[in-house]
Formats: sequence, C-alpha cells, structure tokens
Amino acid sequence: MTVLLPGFTEHQIVVGDVEIHARTTGSGPPLLLLHGYPQSLWMWHRVAPVLAGRFSVVLADLRGYGRSSAPPPDPSGATYSKRAMAADQVALMTALGHERFGVIGHDRGGRVAHRLALDHRDRVAAVAVLDIVPTLHMFESVDRAMATSYFHWFFLTQPGDLPERLINADPETWVRSRFERRHRGPFPFDPAALAEYLGAFRDPAVVAATCADYRAAASIDLDHDRESRVQHQTVSSPLLALWGSHSYVGRHFDVISTWRSYATAVTGTAIEADHYLAEEAPAPTAGQLERFFLGLAW
Repeated sequence: MTVLLPGFTEHQIVVGDVEIHARTTGSGPPLLLLHGYPQSLWMWHRVAPVLAGRFSVVLADLRGYGRSSAPPPDPSGATYSKRAMAADQVALMTALGHERFGVIGHDRGGRVAHRLALDHRDRVAAVAVLDIVPTLHMFESVDRAMATSYFHWFFLTQPGDLPERLINADPETWVRSRFERRHRGPFPFDPAALAEYLGAFRDPAVVAATCADYRAAASIDLDHDRESRVQHQTVSSPLLALWGSHSYVGRHFDVISTWRSYATAVTGTAIEADHYLAEEAPAPTAGQLERFFLGLAW
C-alpha cells in the first residue's frame, strides 16, 4: 500500500474546543488546503507534494473529519457551521505562525474556505475553490437534476438520527458510494487514502459530526450567507475556481459567472475530471493552483 505524504510533519493542535489534525511541509508563502466529504487531508497526497516545492503547505482535517476531534453537535447547528470550521482553521494557521495565507478548498472544504475569506479577509491572500458554487446558490437552484445528483445533501440533513443509523450500519458501502460514478476514467483513488476515509467513518462520532455539517449547511450557514448578501459582503481577495468538466457543477453552472456574484476578482477553468480533481487529475490541478498563487503579490 502507498505511503501517503512522506516527509510531512504531523500536528495535533488544540484550537478552542477542538483538536485539529494537520500535516505540514515545504517552504515559501503559506497555503492551507481543506478537504471535502467524505474525505480528509489525505485527499491532497498527489497535489500537496507538488505545491510544497514552492509553498509552505498546511493540510488540515476539518472538525469532525479524519483525525480531528468531533465534538457533539448542538441543536442550533453552530458547532458545525462553516463559521466555526473557518475559525478553527484561522486559529490553526496562527498556531503554526502564519498570519496571512492562501486557502484552497475542495467540496466541503471549499465552503469553509468561502466563509473563511468572508469572515477573516485580513488573513486571506487569495482563495481557490474546487468543484463548487456557493452553498446559497446551490440551494436556490434546486431542481430534479440537483436533487438526484446531490441527494446526500438532503439525506444527511434529515432530523433525528436516521442518517447516522443507516451509515453506521454499513459505513464502507456508504463511503464507497460517494466515489462511484463520480470520477472520470479508471477508479482513481489510492487504497491507502480510501482506508483513511473508511477508517474515520467507522467512528460513530465522525458520522454524527459530518451529518451535522450538512444540517448546518441547510440552516445556520444559509442564515450567515444571506446576512452577507444583505450586507453586500463579497470575497475581496482573488478567487480561483476550478471545476471538473464532467462534474455536476461543470455541466450545470456557469461557474465563473456564478462566483462573480460572490467575489470581486474571479478567474478559473475546467479540469478534465469529474468531482475529485485532486485525485483524478492531480497534475493539471496542481499546475493551476501553483500558477495562481505564484502570481500573487504576497
């Protein structure tokens, strides 16, 4: 089995009420990389070593994911709001000595990166989002195609513990279902990375936390996003949007035009992939990210 992220230094850093698992390497301007669902920081194992040649790379597990701690959800949704998750990551970067940094987020991590760039704009040099459009826009664009392709958004938000019970009954089938038919070409996921994802989801606390993440996205996160819209608050730092040319996002949205309603300086391009750009197409994904962040006036 592949040894993932050789030469990276492991950290377990307490920030507020959670402990965040991170891996670091490289030198140069700092970049924070945030993963999606149902993954963890290991999803960057093909991209991070490339970026580490020019940047100080920080890979982090979001609260409730991977090897980070998973506090019990609260009824308000605040514990797993993107605001809370973003604050964790800002505190992590402070603890690591990085005051101003770039942030890259895929999937759920992209939604955290979006909120981080709004709430902590003085800390963010630039942001890159992979295969998403903003959460508020997604919920305002629900149709049959979206509900079919993103059925897990609605399944995981069900009240009570129905999603948790069903996932805990067979976590491997559930996790694998998130990858099947959402990639282009041969199954591109390294067995060692899959083992990490599956290992985390065998913990009922992780299952509960990740369901709470989606419940927050359908409730308190939308409140925060609507408040930002009413206040005409947009991402002021440069924003790069990358998306899979075969993904739902790539096929159903004008990604750059959509992001220009939420950010002031948007560039981007499609990658020949489906949803999991960093694992399906690591070379072009890393290349686009490297060019974007090297072009900044740090």
